[in-house]
Amino acid sequence: MTLSLEFWRELLLPFIGTTAGAGCVFFLKGAMPRAFERALTGFAAGVMVAASVWSLLIPSMDEAAHMGRLSFIPAVAGLWLGFIFLMILDRTVPHLHMHSEECEGPQCALARSTMMILAVALHNLPEGMAVGVVLAGLLSGETAVSSAGAFALSLGIAIQNFPEGAIISMPLHSGGISRGKSFWYGVLSGLVEPAGAVLTLLAAPLILPALPYFLSFAAGAMLYVVVEELIPEMSEGQHSHIGTLAFATGFSLMMILDIVLG
Repeated sequence: MTLSLEFWRELLLPFIGTTAGAGCVFFLKGAMPRAFERALTGFAAGVMVAASVWSLLIPSMDEAAHMGRLSFIPAVAGLWLGFIFLMILDRTVPHLHMHSEECEGPQCALARSTMMILAVALHNLPEGMAVGVVLAGLLSGETAVSSAGAFALSLGIAIQNFPEGAIISMPLHSGGISRGKSFWYGVLSGLVEPAGAVLTLLAAPLILPALPYFLSFAAGAMLYVVVEELIPEMSEGQHSHIGTLAFATGFSLMMILDIVLG
């Protein structure tokens, strides 16, 4: 299958979403209001959960339908492997989350801005892997993965990457870094997505025979990010329903996109 315009669209859309979000630093002044930040984080979490279910876990079980009542095995096994993989990265890559003064992972002398970028990069890695796995299945032409389904996943991730780009660039600027540098730091955090997708595609000969496992692996990695980082970030501080309502909005939007486009 030739690499069509649609292929490049699906590959680059998530990165474009992050870049556009990082560009908010040029248009919005001052620090990001905490309520707005909560809403963006909750929205991103909702999109990721819905994408994990409709675009990855359900297709994983569909791909394993020949196993009958045991078709859940690849989904469960891959899910756990994805969780464990991200947990290992969480413990081995030094990074710093927003509103935190303590570095996670091994102690190091990296700059605060660098560790914040690494934190977002860890968020983005499983999304890039998810796009890569779906595109690998699409390029093979031998799976139930459809072009419309791949587009729905890529578009949904791009939409939730917009707030993530803003969440990385605007706090950096409010912390004293220039608008230009803050923007490029946000862009840099998003580069891991197309890079992860391309690396996953290069491993396609190994992935396709075990596609159900890799689909659920990507879902598990994404869900780990939601449970470990996004939900705590949207809920910390004074009690508010803003993050919860934004989560429901993001989940609903991604569910609609997947059904309408897929």
